[in-house]
Amino acid sequence: MKRIYRFLLNNVPRPILIRLSYVFRLIAPIVLRGNNVTDPIDGKSFKTFLPYGYGDTQRPNALSPSTNSLERHRLLWLYLKNDTDFFTSPKKMLHVAPEQCFYKRFRKQKNLDYTTADIESPLADIKMDIHDIPFDDDTFDVIFCNHVLEHVDDDAQCMRELQRVLKPNGLAIMQVPQDRNREVTYEDPTITDPKERAIHFGQYDHVRWFGLDYPKKLEAAGFKVTEVDYSKKIGREEAERYRLPKNETLYVCTK
Repeated sequence: MKRIYRFLLNNVPRPILIRLSYVFRLIAPIVLRGNNVTDPIDGKSFKTFLPYGYGDTQRPNALSPSTNSLERHRLLWLYLKNDTDFFTSPKKMLHVAPEQCFYKRFRKQKNLDYTTADIESPLADIKMDIHDIPFDDDTFDVIFCNHVLEHVDDDAQCMRELQRVLKPNGLAIMQVPQDRNREVTYEDPTITDPKERAIHFGQYDHVRWFGLDYPKKLEAAGFKVTEVDYSKKIGREEAERYRLPKNETLYVCTK
């Protein structure tokens, strides 16, 4: 099963994977029945979560079989639930590259005027390139654009566009893969071969590794950035049960 799972992750295009995952979610909870880990998004518990990752390196106990959430999704959910009014206050929201674990839940929230966007995702309401966002200035109260900026040609331009369409005092969260051993973001546009990109940037379709300068890049685009180490705030026992990331800072951006 693990070999099949790894083959699908590394060889099947993402839009098809999204569709296949709905079938997989019906089977996996039965196979992984237990009470060792819990997905805070839906409250369901399992013997273990599934491994996840591209290439030969996979993180064990990472992917929830019920919501398809990863460590970073569960961290963000807990932050939104415990420290914000995201689930209660009326908000106009833009969700770029909508994550499956959030999509249906956000769509059902009566307080959200919810729009999804992406270049190719089947979950997107509109097809959109974030280098040139087709909305007016100051349109959205909330913007989520997670694990997207490592894919784009010009990350600075995309950050400026996201800042432009965010309302004053709005909330934007734009998480990215970050190498905390790098002071400066590493990118090289001459590297185009998928195998070489995987070696240099950690995944075949990534074009950069963000470094510790990521919050400065957000600030240069006009955002005010607050760094939140939410896993530590949750506490070790709960962080282990929810399988939260140990070294991921939430970059909470406002305008």
